[in-house]
Amino acid sequence: MKNTKYSILELAMVNENTSHEDVFKNSVEVAQKAEELGYHRFWLAEHHNMVSIASSATVVLMGHIAAKTNSIRVGSGGIMLPNHSPLVVSEQLGTLGNLFPNRMDLGLGRAPGTDQVTAHAIRSDRMQSVHKFPQEVDEIQGYFENTSTSTKVRATVAEGVNVPIYILGSSTDSAHLAAKKGLPYVFASHFAPAQLHNALAIYHNEFQPSKYLDKPYTIAAVNIIAAETSEEAERRSTSMYRMMLGVLTQQLDYMRAPIDMNDEIRQLRSHPALQQMLNYTFVGDKNEIREKTKKFIEETGVDEIMTTSYLYHQEDRLESIRIFAEIFK
Repeated sequence: MKNTKYSILELAMVNENTSHEDVFKNSVEVAQKAEELGYHRFWLAEHHNMVSIASSATVVLMGHIAAKTNSIRVGSGGIMLPNHSPLVVSEQLGTLGNLFPNRMDLGLGRAPGTDQVTAHAIRSDRMQSVHKFPQEVDEIQGYFENTSTSTKVRATVAEGVNVPIYILGSSTDSAHLAAKKGLPYVFASHFAPAQLHNALAIYHNEFQPSKYLDKPYTIAAVNIIAAETSEEAERRSTSMYRMMLGVLTQQLDYMRAPIDMNDEIRQLRSHPALQQMLNYTFVGDKNEIREKTKKFIEETGVDEIMTTSYLYHQEDRLESIRIFAEIFK
């Protein structure tokens, strides 16, 4: 596992009775600790109209995190492109790329990151943009690569700036696109694992070398809840299972404090829909996390593993990312 990079996907989770100001302070602390522990990158997800997630203004938080760290790569995991104008995305990331040279990543996805009503409120014509996703990725590449002063529409602040583009996916559709464009591919196996192996196979089989990438590069996301003992990790995981129940039942709520594992949560954990969603969720002590992670890397062959942690207490989260980093040393 020593050749596998390890990174973090940040959702800026909101606990009950916690202010957004504190949430953002916690995100900074996690990013700083991740940098110290050798994590390769710290990405922020775009979600909207969810009380438990505060990373909706993704680009703003990217700048904030980059300003509070020194070397860790910071990026979007991802920017949901149909919600935005390719020109504005290019201007925003070009600005960040100038402020923080060679540290910014642009992960692009085509899902809304929210429900359909909210997606319509964000951008009423977004479905047209969904169908034009490949073309809009091309547009962004064009803005960053433009060298002509006669081009009618330019993102001048982005021209010539080094901001690598990553294609995100939770199904096989984006695997074809990432392979065709010769771009790195990131799969959301932390919540949509069903097509992970098929998507990776498609990407590797169809990959066309490009000026961006000479061979395939894959990242897959997993949920990690690590603690000093298996029993404590299991107890801490109850916050995640209770929150995911809200996702499945469309009754979204703040993250709640962990409780002792009981029969009700065990039954919830064994529900087929939840088991499928959280198939790549590793809960346990260092040895258990090491074995599960090693098996995952061997089975998928990914170049990088990106973790997210649904943990209520900040000190628990810091401990979890420390334990996870130690298994790569």
